[in-house]
Amino acid sequence: MRCGTTVCQSIVGRSVGGDMVELLGGTGGGRIRVTGQTGTFIFEMTTAEAGATINGDSLLCRDAAVGVCLVRGPHNNKVLGEVLVRKNGTWSRIQTTYLASAAYLGLHDVDEDGVADIVAAQLACGGQCRNAFVQVFSALGPDIGCTQPAPAREQLPGWPTPAPKLSQLRPCANT
Repeated sequence: MRCGTTVCQSIVGRSVGGDMVELLGGTGGGRIRVTGQTGTFIFEMTTAEAGATINGDSLLCRDAAVGVCLVRGPHNNKVLGEVLVRKNGTWSRIQTTYLASAAYLGLHDVDEDGVADIVAAQLACGGQCRNAFVQVFSALGPDIGCTQPAPAREQLPGWPTPAPKLSQLRPCANT
């Protein structure tokens, strides 16, 4: 199997229930291979194709009735990410690329529905100031919300792994 211009090499793997999620990389590209009881699923790794650096810390997974895996990597002082979801034994990709301008992209069940949400630290002011806020996306639906901006990302709730409570979120402003 090819990843970009070279043969795919295993970078990292994580067990999610009875499935194995593995990141495969090569020069200029990558793939995500999921092997489990319902078969093997192969996805193009869009974060690698966009230029993000993929390494052993790039794969986060949370197992639940709905399993969620986040593939993330740094690119141009930001973090890019993509998400795979397992429902009823079948894996699919969420057709969104996530961007964290304040260098944190992770998983946390903010709305406490039993499914991990995507948590992104963002710079306010279009990156022209130090103010930062947390933006939370549902793996199963629309955006959940944003925190109020803080004077610096280090003052975000739970920094360095922001995990705001649902009560701390409000609708996101268009920034």
